[in-house]
Amino acid sequence: MRINLDTLRTEIGEHLAAQKLVVFHSFPRSGELLPAVYWDTGTHPDYREFITAAEAAGAKVITFFVREFSQDLVEDAWERMEEAELEREERRAIEMRLRECSGFTGFTCQIELSFDAGPRVYIFDLRTDWFEDISDLLDRIDEARRDPQDDPGPTGPYFSKN
Repeated sequence: MRINLDTLRTEIGEHLAAQKLVVFHSFPRSGELLPAVYWDTGTHPDYREFITAAEAAGAKVITFFVREFSQDLVEDAWERMEEAELEREERRAIEMRLRECSGFTGFTCQIELSFDAGPRVYIFDLRTDWFEDISDLLDRIDEARRDPQDDPGPTGPYFSKN
């Protein structure tokens, strides 16, 4: 998805104000325990459709979350890689991609709108392609990380007090 989320962020704020909806600036809701229904941003990326659906459902409050990409995410990935068991070529490819990602610092990488209706939260989650790539890299790194509890140590899984 090749869109400028920095511009869209401002546009969404103006649209919400014009619709006279209350905006609650929140943290991402996608991790909440409530049953969630996600908007298909691949087929319907226009936030106005989502807001129209929210209004039709009776929503008066829309939560608005914006994530700006920070260098901290890249630094965290480098730290995680120290504990990861990756093939040499894969490690190099990830390192190269992480260096490229440093150039996105300060850019908006995710916009999430949501509203509650009944027992569910309805979520519009829009991310840049490069942020999706970074998220995939972090997943690959985490899958390759060694868990110290899984390491039986030099004596194996058995311990003797003798």
